[in-house]
Amino acid sequence: MTGTETGVSIESMPDTRPAHDQPPDLEFAVLGARPVKYAAAPMLTIDLQVSEPDGREVYMVALTIQLMIDPARRRYDDATRERLVELFGAPERWAVTTRSLVWSKLDVLVPAFTGTTTVTVPIACHYDLELAAAKYLHSLPDGEAPLALHFNGMIYYPGEAGGLQMALVPWSKSIDFRMPVSVWRETIEHYYPGTSWIAVRTQTFEALQREKLDRGLATIDACVSALLKHD
Repeated sequence: MTGTETGVSIESMPDTRPAHDQPPDLEFAVLGARPVKYAAAPMLTIDLQVSEPDGREVYMVALTIQLMIDPARRRYDDATRERLVELFGAPERWAVTTRSLVWSKLDVLVPAFTGTTTVTVPIACHYDLELAAAKYLHSLPDGEAPLALHFNGMIYYPGEAGGLQMALVPWSKSIDFRMPVSVWRETIEHYYPGTSWIAVRTQTFEALQREKLDRGLATIDACVSALLKHD
């Protein structure tokens, strides 16, 4: 027997033993988005799929989602670029200025599941055009809004001996979602049909109220229209 035959060479093999001593490794996917027709304030929802690929039981997930808009992941025509100048400056600088915009921070409770479950995540849709996210979405004529969801939170699951175990959702868990702009527009149009909102200082609003009364007009909108025509 030669020197090479005196031992057995064992190649590296994957460990196929159950990894119940490790926390569940969750995966996330957005299945779709739609407007909420009946709510106290403008709102849309996304259907979030949460999966544990090994089929392990999960008692609950207290999930935190940072919802971001990634403007650099979309193309824009000239008209849209003009509408976005206030946000990002001159188009030739967009390679530097189109940074991510915060839309919302969402807290979601995922109930007990094994394998895969789907939860509905509500997202408030503000129409204050002083807010960067609303201004961006309002400026898009059609197509898709490039979103990113960054996950964190706590996973509750049964331990190997049957006790309750807890583990953090790692910050590395993130996914992209291209939301149809039509979903946001349909939501806003449902709650504010034919209406736009602007923010003015309190003194400006009071001055408009006085001008409206002096002119005998019924609404602030009529007052602003009359002042624009006068100018």
